[in-house]
Amino acid sequence: MADTESTKPGLVVAAHGRHCLVESPDGSRTRCHAKGKKNETVVGDRVLWRASGDEGVIAGVQERRNLFYRQDEIRTKSFAANLDRVLVLIAAEPEFSEMQLARALIAAEAEGIEPLIALNKSDLVEPFERAWARLLPYQHMGYGVLPLSLRLSKDVDREHLLQHLRGKTTLVLGPSGAGKSTLINLLVPQAQALTGEISQALNSGKHTTTATTWYWVDAERTTGLIDSPGFQEFGLHHVDRMQLAALMPDFKPHVADCKFYNCTHLHEPGCGVMANVTDLPGAPAGKIEPSRYRIYRTLFEELSQTRY
Repeated sequence: MADTESTKPGLVVAAHGRHCLVESPDGSRTRCHAKGKKNETVVGDRVLWRASGDEGVIAGVQERRNLFYRQDEIRTKSFAANLDRVLVLIAAEPEFSEMQLARALIAAEAEGIEPLIALNKSDLVEPFERAWARLLPYQHMGYGVLPLSLRLSKDVDREHLLQHLRGKTTLVLGPSGAGKSTLINLLVPQAQALTGEISQALNSGKHTTTATTWYWVDAERTTGLIDSPGFQEFGLHHVDRMQLAALMPDFKPHVADCKFYNCTHLHEPGCGVMANVTDLPGAPAGKIEPSRYRIYRTLFEELSQTRY
């Protein structure tokens, strides 16, 4: 790492191409570029940088507590580093994909990041009831699940969210139509203007839909909110298939009951996981929903085709 006497500490609040925007402790922001050809920094990184004219050069990246990312057969996409929480925002309509939700939760578990699920559009009574019932097994697993109506209950929802996010760094994930932009603008009213400033600073011409961006929720800069680009697929190729069950809270307690230490939970006799798959509606605490077991089988098969 470079000579620390000539470097300054900073926080990466946006990144695009070879450039990133680094915020100093006093709140000022400087456009920086990587030393080499590739920018290895991600939003949330704590870095040391050195001034170079009106810009800066990244001298080093401090060790990360975690890195939330997805990986498919072709590439790895990093979202953000040093997170306290991942907020997965879904909606009663359009109907959310339980597979996509499971993938995001597994990626968070793999990095030791606490997930929080928020279900928007509680004003749509019947669709919301159906969606809420689908999330009951996740509440039994110990995940926090928040009901929201971002379109109608703005003040109530803002305070409700802040109770869970205050003092933390949170990455917001959400499929198209879930209300992610509404949530960001509710918590950070100046987000749109800030996005324009960041895009101009990076000369990227890109907005939050395509670039990960850090916002401060409070003037004291203690509560960080990171808006991420939407995604259609969420690859988990960085997860070991034999560790998959341990990253699913409804599976994990039963793994120790398996007869074989290398049980795949697919066909072995004496499998503690398979013995606890239930057909009972709502999956009582300690049991595994059939839909969750189907997700496990699909993911295990997918990961079995990776690097084997």
